[in-house]
Amino acid sequence: MQNPGAVHAVHLWVDADACPVPIREILFRAAQRVSARLTLIANRPVPTPPSALIESVQVGAGYDVADAEIVRRVGEGDLVVTSDIPLAAEVIDKGAHVLSPRGEVMGRETIRARLQMRDFMETLRGSGIHTGGPAGLTHADRKAFADALDRYLA
Repeated sequence: MQNPGAVHAVHLWVDADACPVPIREILFRAAQRVSARLTLIANRPVPTPPSALIESVQVGAGYDVADAEIVRRVGEGDLVVTSDIPLAAEVIDKGAHVLSPRGEVMGRETIRARLQMRDFMETLRGSGIHTGGPAGLTHADRKAFADALDRYLA
């Protein structure tokens, strides 16, 4: 059982520009519950609850500026919450763990295939083929995320 007064060694990082509000709320509760540090990084202000464990960092505007800041700060064993495949690949290379807002764990064994699929879909879109976007976040997605986060923090 976790000591509620102890600071958890892991740091949770969130690619907050695209992170859905319900997922952020799950992260806020989990960080408080296990005394883990949680940092949200975005190009815009992201509201956070008052807590010494939770902070929001606003970086400058620009393509992948927030991603670069996460890569710069992340440490081995930390957890990054993102659906950005190239960002996931970079932090995995640094020894961090990755969890998508839908509860999908990304690791060394799966990230290359995800990068190839992303590049393929980008090529299709570049050819004028409409590939559609991701489906909206469902209750099942939120539960899958919460369950995966709990397994990681246990």
